[in-house]
Amino acid sequence: MNRFAPFILAIALFMEQMDSTVIATSLPAIARDLDVGPITLKLAMTSYLVALGVFIPLSGWAADKFGAKRIFISAIIVFMVGSILCAMSNSLIAFVLSRFLQGMGGSMTTPVGRAILLRSTKKSDLISAMAMFTIPGVIGPLVGPPIGGFITTFFSWEWIFLINIPIGIIGVALSAIYLPRIESAAPPPADIVGFVLSGIGAAGFVFGLSVVSLPALPPAVGIAAVAVGSLSMLLFVRHARRHPHPVLDLDLFKIDTFRVCVTSGTIFRIAMGAVPFLLPLMLQLGFGLSAFHSGMITFVAAGGALFTKFAARKVFTRFGFRRTLLVAACLSAVGTASNSMFFADTPYLVLIGVLFFTGFVRSFFFTGINILGFADIEQNQTSHATALNAVIQQISGALGVAFAGIILEIHGMLTGEALGVSSFHIAFLCVAVLNVLAAIPISRLPGNAGSSVSGHQLAKIEEKLEEA
Repeated sequence: MNRFAPFILAIALFMEQMDSTVIATSLPAIARDLDVGPITLKLAMTSYLVALGVFIPLSGWAADKFGAKRIFISAIIVFMVGSILCAMSNSLIAFVLSRFLQGMGGSMTTPVGRAILLRSTKKSDLISAMAMFTIPGVIGPLVGPPIGGFITTFFSWEWIFLINIPIGIIGVALSAIYLPRIESAAPPPADIVGFVLSGIGAAGFVFGLSVVSLPALPPAVGIAAVAVGSLSMLLFVRHARRHPHPVLDLDLFKIDTFRVCVTSGTIFRIAMGAVPFLLPLMLQLGFGLSAFHSGMITFVAAGGALFTKFAARKVFTRFGFRRTLLVAACLSAVGTASNSMFFADTPYLVLIGVLFFTGFVRSFFFTGINILGFADIEQNQTSHATALNAVIQQISGALGVAFAGIILEIHGMLTGEALGVSSFHIAFLCVAVLNVLAAIPISRLPGNAGSSVSGHQLAKIEEKLEEA
């Protein structure tokens, strides 16, 4: 494929990933202008996640029906329109609906972009291409808070949405010129029943987990939403087993590498979904730092993630996926657990060093799990595989925030103490345990798993020949 394509796809992914977190530090300013409480305004963040959960399942069918390149460009345009409407919003309802429209565009960006990459890249080049593609997913959530804080402090909150426009225009132009045209297939009729059930399931689950601890709504609302979502998911599983062409193909779990990587990746993403929630709060509430100051410290992890791109291909070729992922998961656990030893007087150089190292190994895990999970997926399965994987990613991310919140609440109930540094230390240790648990499914894979992509076995043969 064109050597610029992974970079072009990464631009769109970065825009979507950054925007999903950039408003976090701007909520108070937006709330003042819209004359609502900051906590109430979190509904706008939830509406974005709900849109992702509803429309991601449809992305695979849409890409096959109308062409992946066309859907990808359309998704960027929809995202840009939503961004403009967010900047123009003058009421809570308008802002929430605009965020939902953004989510509709974002729901197609990541899974369709990954499908384009998988369909148009040789397996021997997949590691380098996927490393470029996955880095924005790590960097975006980290740079979002400091960028949002900077723009809101020195300019106006509307600009956190308007900066998406030039990025989006560049993405559309480069996509139209350089992305390969993958012809539309002749997919079966859309699975409407499956789409409704999966949409209600994912949306109910994500919405419920997002608002269950939101003071603006009674906890019963979140619990009821999770219950409805869970029931809908069970009904969808029953439906998918009977339908010849379900909107989400659960038969993909029969592929060992896909099933193991989704399982391991889900556990790891729950842990990583908790970190962006816990770390800024500890730095601000526990250490007394400002939102902008804490954002600049957490941004360091993005620097570590960048270095993965330059080392990923050689490391996976030399050591293989299984060994590298096991080491990355364990080292990530060590880095996460190290956060439990941070105090207000901890030197900044120590904080920066630990966060940089942890960002590096986490990015290694994400890159490897994304490549290995699709190593044995056939070309005609890529759209469905990317859609199914993306839905599970959204749910696991929401689970991460809920998991972190529950740990903090339980610690407060057991100790009777207000939220303090010790609460965050316990939470980080629990998250580190999840990192280790993520390694268990990977440990059951054979040592040569994904060797057709990494070239690991070929490298070992060449080594033996040189020794002989």
